[in-house]
Amino acid sequence: MGLISGVLALLFGNGRNAVRETVEIYRENTEASAQRGAEAQAQAMLQFGGEFQTAQKGSFDRFMDGVNRLPRPALASGTLGLFVAAMVDPLWFAARMQGMALVPEPMWWLLGVIVSFYFGARHQLKTQEFQKDISATMLQLPAVLNNLEQLRELRSDSPGAAGPGSGSDLSQDITHPDANPALDDWRKHRRA
Repeated sequence: MGLISGVLALLFGNGRNAVRETVEIYRENTEASAQRGAEAQAQAMLQFGGEFQTAQKGSFDRFMDGVNRLPRPALASGTLGLFVAAMVDPLWFAARMQGMALVPEPMWWLLGVIVSFYFGARHQLKTQEFQKDISATMLQLPAVLNNLEQLRELRSDSPGAAGPGSGSDLSQDITHPDANPALDDWRKHRRA
């Protein structure tokens, strides 16, 4: 008996499990892996939620948002204005275009880079705002699913949807029926 208890104490004693520890060298502990995955996902969701917290914008931020909205309409309106100017006063338009021809090529490259970075930054900002809206929508998902489940319970093909109510209401309707003149008239003609 001492030998068996000694072997069992060696394998499973002192709060250790030599078999489990040996197996975990070759195969990951599934339960511990799932717990680590759940913790990582919870931390990622907290971080994601923190990034998209809605903060009240100050007057300067609102002013800069307004300024940031100007370049696109200004570029579009300016281009359309050039077409109108070419039709209204061709000589004035030709003089301006001769001036544009004198702009050195590196300045055109610089203008292209500035416009590209501006519109690229705007695109990134809009993408982030879109992701923020999606995350806010996803937070409403449990409430929407709950509402859908309640609506499913009210469908005509769900069990108990057309339930007659409590038994006392039914017995009262049966013992004290409403007056029905058409039914009374029919009964009189039937007896006659």
